[in-house]
Amino acid sequence: MDEANTHRAREVFGVFLRLGLSSFGGPVAHLGYFRDELVTRRRWLSEAAYADLVALCQFLPGPASSQVGFALGLMRAGWRGALAAFVGFTLPSAIALYLFALGAAHLEGAIAQGALHGLKLVAVAVVAQAVWGMGRTLCPDPPRIAIALAAVGWLALVPGSAGMVGAIALGALAGLLLGKGAPVPGGPLAIDVPRGVGLGALALFSALLVLLPLLAGMGQGVAVVGAFYHAGALVFGGGHVVLPLLEAETVARGWVSADQFLAGYGAAQAVPGPLFTFAAYLGAVLGPAPHGLGGAALALFAVFLPGFLILVGVLPFWNAFRTRPAAQALMRGANAAVVGVLSAALYAPVFTSSVTGLADFALALLCLALLMVWRVPAWAVVVFGAGGGIALGWL
Repeated sequence: MDEANTHRAREVFGVFLRLGLSSFGGPVAHLGYFRDELVTRRRWLSEAAYADLVALCQFLPGPASSQVGFALGLMRAGWRGALAAFVGFTLPSAIALYLFALGAAHLEGAIAQGALHGLKLVAVAVVAQAVWGMGRTLCPDPPRIAIALAAVGWLALVPGSAGMVGAIALGALAGLLLGKGAPVPGGPLAIDVPRGVGLGALALFSALLVLLPLLAGMGQGVAVVGAFYHAGALVFGGGHVVLPLLEAETVARGWVSADQFLAGYGAAQAVPGPLFTFAAYLGAVLGPAPHGLGGAALALFAVFLPGFLILVGVLPFWNAFRTRPAAQALMRGANAAVVGVLSAALYAPVFTSSVTGLADFALALLCLALLMVWRVPAWAVVVFGAGGGIALGWL
């Protein structure tokens, strides 16, 4: 059994390393890549179970796509699988941003900019594919289509992470008001976390959130951990939402200059994987020690830790919650709202920040056809999209 679990953990690491090397476009696109690789191709879990997991992680503070990846690794190969998923998905962008902090990574020139633009267009196709696939499964009737459309309208009025959490919460409430229906398909998530472990994780999450600021005077290392832990613990939705919090924790303290912060932010847009790895760059360029490799590792660990602690804390109670009839109604509404949230994100920022003309739209549409019609693997579409972006730059 132990040998089989070790083999599965290696499998998880390989899969998530490939995703970490190819998942461009931010957290929404990451969820699309995860769905294509792990739900559609490998069938590690059902569409409905994946949507439940996405909805859960969207409710929690922390990096949503990394939390989903952590939970998928845990489901597949236990704690070693969870660690393998985190390391595989995070390592490529963390290394790239650390090298950039040392001055070894330069994302300049027409070819680099064209490739980056092409990768953004691939992200448009990946998210569109996810919206279509999840919409067919999770919005099969007029009430749930209405919830998804209402979620888009809500996000137009209340943008940002608060609007996203609100849309899912309101979708869950609408599902409850609609009453009983067919059971939520897919069954419970196969993630075995003992209740004692969950309660301990929640206690540690809360204790660190309260105690780290009080202990900052013990040394600069403790202060750095506290600053990055605070940023990771208070952001909902992950991704770009963490940037103003990190700026407040580093630039406002005088640890990082505004120019350094903006340069790192620009580099973070050009690498795959979670945007939270921006913390590795910031840790490396901190003025006071620890900085360099030690600062990068410390900041990276601290910014991810709270999101994983609260996820582990909630997982033991998730399956019991979702099997109740009222909970199933809540989840039907929440899952429909997730489709609306993904649809809104497909337009802004994914489409609006990537497609600037008809040629861009044509390349994005071709990438979508490669994924959905000809079933070309996502990594091959990434390569094709990067090449197409370079070609567009020469036109």
